[in-house]
Amino acid sequence: MSTIIYDKIIYGPVHSRRLGISLGVNLAPVDGKYCTFNCIYCECGLNEEHRPKSPLPTRQEVSVALTEKLDEMRENSLVPDVITFAGNGEPTLHPEFAAIIDDVVAIRNKHCPSAKIAVLSNSTMLHKPEVVEALQKVEDNIMKFDSVLDSRIRQIDDPNQPSFCFSKLLEQLCAFRGNLIIQTMFLRGKDKEGKDVDNTSEEEVAGWVDALKKIRPRQVMIYTIDRETPVKTLQKVPKEDLEAIADRARKEGFTVSVSA
Repeated sequence: MSTIIYDKIIYGPVHSRRLGISLGVNLAPVDGKYCTFNCIYCECGLNEEHRPKSPLPTRQEVSVALTEKLDEMRENSLVPDVITFAGNGEPTLHPEFAAIIDDVVAIRNKHCPSAKIAVLSNSTMLHKPEVVEALQKVEDNIMKFDSVLDSRIRQIDDPNQPSFCFSKLLEQLCAFRGNLIIQTMFLRGKDKEGKDVDNTSEEEVAGWVDALKKIRPRQVMIYTIDRETPVKTLQKVPKEDLEAIADRARKEGFTVSVSA
């Protein structure tokens, strides 16, 4: 599968390994990436290779597009399990993110009240109170947390913000008081510079479990590469290795799902 750039505001529904039948909401431009991370495993490719030329969708455009899509699905007797904010980058970057969340909650309540709302976030905008408040309004606020090592975060996630670091991220995730889901990508191989990359070492897994004990998320999702990645030298982590990592968290009382 080649690099994916979502060319619509509302896309799908698609089958998600972790969420079920998911209707996607893309708050990024429809012709490129708009993200505070430049993850070496991103299905949308590297930021520098997909610079957008079109603007962000407006709040009104999102509302109209979602309503029209849900009407179309209802005519075909289809109901999504979840409405998922994801797409071509980081959804919480949108300047009207909080207002859009309010709109989508109202639309969901009217058109498909059984569906959950999920936000897949890279956790870089948690310094904004309005973003955190909006995330608390959805059923599944899924926050990325790939490593306890700042050097590994820079290697795998490549944040745009030089100040982004594990200690600050941990503090911000703990502020949710357990009302969040943690999502972690485990991978191995070589990075963009040909250096070894592996966040499944004893040091990182032990630190990851210790961090979970501080964050106390209500659920943990761990996964590995499933699609083509922009850095071709990355490798999937075998399911048995993921299950071994998951079991360490389960022994601490956490509910952990594994997607391999």
